[in-house]
Amino acid sequence: MHFLYPAFLFALLTLAIPLLIHLFNFRKYQKVYFSNVQFLKEVQEQQSSRRNLKERLILASRLLALAFLVFAFARPFIPGQNAANSGKQQAISIFVDNSYSMETLNRDGSLLDEAKRRAKEIAAAYSLNDRFQLLTQDFEGRHQRLLSRQEFDDAVDTLKISPQSRTLQQIINRQQGLLDMHREQPGSIFIISDFQKNMAGDRPVKTDTGVAINLVQVKASTLPNVAVDSAAMLSAIHRPGDGEKLVVRLHNYSTETAEKIPLKVLINGEQKALGSYTIAPRAVQYDTLSFSGLQAGWQRAEISLQDNPVTFDNQFYFTFEVEQQMSILLIDGGIPNPYLKAVFAADPFFNARRVPDGNVDYASLDTYPVIILSDINAISTGLSQQLKTYVAKGGTLLVFPSVDVDMASYKSFLQSLNAAYPEKLITADANVASLNLQNPVFKNIFENFPQNPDLPAVKKYYQLNGGGESLMALPGRQPFWNQYTNGKGKVYVSAVALNEDFSNLPRHALFVPIMFRIALLSGHDQSLAYTLGREENIEVPPVQTNEKQLLKLVKGSISIIPETKQTEGSTLLYTADQLQQPGVYDLKKQDSTVAVLAFNDNRSESDLSYLTAPELAKLMPAAKPVLATGNGSLKNVLAETNFGLQLWKLCIILALIFLGAEILLIRYLKTDIQQVLQKV
Repeated sequence: MHFLYPAFLFALLTLAIPLLIHLFNFRKYQKVYFSNVQFLKEVQEQQSSRRNLKERLILASRLLALAFLVFAFARPFIPGQNAANSGKQQAISIFVDNSYSMETLNRDGSLLDEAKRRAKEIAAAYSLNDRFQLLTQDFEGRHQRLLSRQEFDDAVDTLKISPQSRTLQQIINRQQGLLDMHREQPGSIFIISDFQKNMAGDRPVKTDTGVAINLVQVKASTLPNVAVDSAAMLSAIHRPGDGEKLVVRLHNYSTETAEKIPLKVLINGEQKALGSYTIAPRAVQYDTLSFSGLQAGWQRAEISLQDNPVTFDNQFYFTFEVEQQMSILLIDGGIPNPYLKAVFAADPFFNARRVPDGNVDYASLDTYPVIILSDINAISTGLSQQLKTYVAKGGTLLVFPSVDVDMASYKSFLQSLNAAYPEKLITADANVASLNLQNPVFKNIFENFPQNPDLPAVKKYYQLNGGGESLMALPGRQPFWNQYTNGKGKVYVSAVALNEDFSNLPRHALFVPIMFRIALLSGHDQSLAYTLGREENIEVPPVQTNEKQLLKLVKGSISIIPETKQTEGSTLLYTADQLQQPGVYDLKKQDSTVAVLAFNDNRSESDLSYLTAPELAKLMPAAKPVLATGNGSLKNVLAETNFGLQLWKLCIILALIFLGAEILLIRYLKTDIQQVLQKV
């Protein structure tokens, strides 16, 4: 047996007080005269023995009561696992999961309420001198300090649900980071969570072997849940009044079939599409919704479904811009190409701007979804490098060689884009042999494709060194017009110049619709939506700012100033943990709206499946066995586990018992009964 505060054992010296009182308590006797001393002698002997027994019992009761009272203050215990830390000031880091899944209800209320109660029980199991860290999914700076028990309890009471979602490795790293700053104090880690499977990560959690890790799992009732995981528009460019197609991804996270889940699409507050879906257990379902009639400008959209009782993932917000005109940049060798000019003059939606290759404004390249090179003999190194960056960031580039190509410059340029380059000029009459009808460029162009189509005729062409995806091919599968992917963008390379000496492609009926389709499929389009809590940069068109003209994200009464970084051709925004509410935000510079951005909650919280105790043990081998919460309190369990079997309560009970025994002895054990014996 050990004592938490052994210094109190010096108080055992007080046991001498009742002993001295017993030894030196001289009584004054009253004289009583008797006629016969023989009878008095017998009475005195009998009373003296009874009185001595009573006084010794009372003395023993007093000594034992006082001794156990001293032991109670010295806090005796039978050593447990962490007995070496007893009596030292400790640092305890307690993580309380406040993610969306903790809104789930069980028979005692929400999981967050239970987690808060358990956190207070853990703190109560430690000494008043110990210090505590409260950590949540928010990873706030104010949680990077140690608190007293009262401050900790007050901080726990203020916890609210957060859109953030962290992995176990991130949580452990954060807790160990604080404890490393207080190495002089023994440290312990507690994680209170429902332990969703999305917290696991890809590999076992690395931990500090010198810190005790305790897992406390709160368990929820099994609930069905269907969520809108994501959405995508089939067209990158949106024209006023055109038909739009929206692909919606629905996910049933339940083990039961979701029957007839209603869904609707709202754009600028107006209902545009409806649907009702039955989704198999643990299945994903895609559906395409069509709508039209949009006006030019930013579109604030919302996908809403009715799915109870889990509601935090029932809305998916997204935004996109319907452009009044689409800008296209034509770069040539100094002489405008009449065919390209005629193509884009046919539709007022396209705003084509032409510049010679020696007068290109490199800073404005990212503002053009499509750039077309034509009739350039040699491509300069500067232009080559800028176009490479443009394509990697999501731009679309079309390359039509000139009549007199500098093979070396084209090879250097197109190789850097992972695209085919002209190797030699071949003069031979031929016709395009085939079209790749599976390519998105040709979808929705033909109602019925004829068996013997009239395809472009070729007089001479540049032999390309292959690769990529074919749009049109010559006999023998020789490339005529190929598509290549580089980074986020696309490159289209033609084997012929836009000149009738090479082919009749510029005058062919297919040329205009193909150019329009490539343009409408192009663009480094802004993301429809972003995820709260995810550390990602948001790229918007370049915006110049200064100390007086800052960018702000505004939604109703919410206004934050994101961190901005200017890069070549764009502005990057970083919101960190400033955004806490999903929805549609206006990006404003003073009173003008630069862009409209949508933010949604992390859908990893939608999967309400949880790690089991064996899975947690495999994931975190260094952690102690999982404490599954029941109706009992964690305080006694932790006190016994960490500090051993506490005996101070038993000492107080025994002290009270011996005090009661003393009272009973004094009151009921009589010694003044006189018995006189007579001889017969």
